[in-house]
Amino acid sequence: MTVPRPTSTPAGPPRERGPAWERPGARPTARDERFEALLAWYFVIVWGSGYLASKTGLQYAAPFTFLTLRFTFGVVCVVPWLLLSPPRWPADRRELFHIGVAGLLMHAVNLGGSHYAQYLGMSAGITALMLSTQPLLTAVFAQRYLRQRLAPAQWLGVLLGLAGVALVVWHKIDVRAVSGASLLAVGISLVAITSGTLYQRVFCARADLRSAALIQFALCVLVLAPLAVGVEGFRVTWNWQLFAAIAFLVVFASILAVNALHALMRRGHATKVTSLLFLTPIVAVALEWLLFGVVPSGLSLVGIAITCLGVAMVAGRRAG
Repeated sequence: MTVPRPTSTPAGPPRERGPAWERPGARPTARDERFEALLAWYFVIVWGSGYLASKTGLQYAAPFTFLTLRFTFGVVCVVPWLLLSPPRWPADRRELFHIGVAGLLMHAVNLGGSHYAQYLGMSAGITALMLSTQPLLTAVFAQRYLRQRLAPAQWLGVLLGLAGVALVVWHKIDVRAVSGASLLAVGISLVAITSGTLYQRVFCARADLRSAALIQFALCVLVLAPLAVGVEGFRVTWNWQLFAAIAFLVVFASILAVNALHALMRRGHATKVTSLLFLTPIVAVALEWLLFGVVPSGLSLVGIAITCLGVAMVAGRRAG
């Protein structure tokens, strides 16, 4: 007697994981859009707060020394996270190389340049103004290399955002504190954060952000530590303010906010996402008002309104 074999239904395609907007060709659901908005506001608030935290930390350690401490603490924070939740590691040397390049550009070169510009005497206003041109630079690169075209209204929004930021930080601009070296440092920072963000999106789109964070932090320590010792003598004034600034910048900015930025970049248009950076000086102004009683001028309030209008114009229309 022959026993018939049980018939088996053909297995369907493997169930895709993750939010819908991370799957190719999928449209985001209302829940995904709410989560995206939450990520965007988190990034803006934390990135804007980072201006004050960095200013505090640089009072007690020179730029390369401060960043060496920051990324060393970052490694210490990430290792237990990875032990509890094992990530996917780079599949080959090529992927490892791309992760390393993106990390050096976004962390070591970008922050090293902006911090060193302030260390050389450049005012926070000029630093913020120059770095706020990133969305404009990103729009140019994205149109040229990523084939992401902006509508005329979006280009106008980018320019309005830049003009608004200029008005917000105008009261802090001191051209007497500008030197050739500080301009070079902040220019390097601008190119690094723009190219690093786009590089990570293009070449590290499938990288696990957890393992990437450990690799990038460790590589930044290896690059910055010799500069901290050789150039600055690794001089540090140890106190709780320094520890608080480092802890905030590592946990909330370098880990959570940067990962939020990468998640948004994977989801949306590059210029739309980076236009959020126009809002970070506004957060810094608001925090100065709440924490230190520095009342924004009428010009700053006008700049805030113009900046918000510019960001809405960039984000409100679908690019080609």
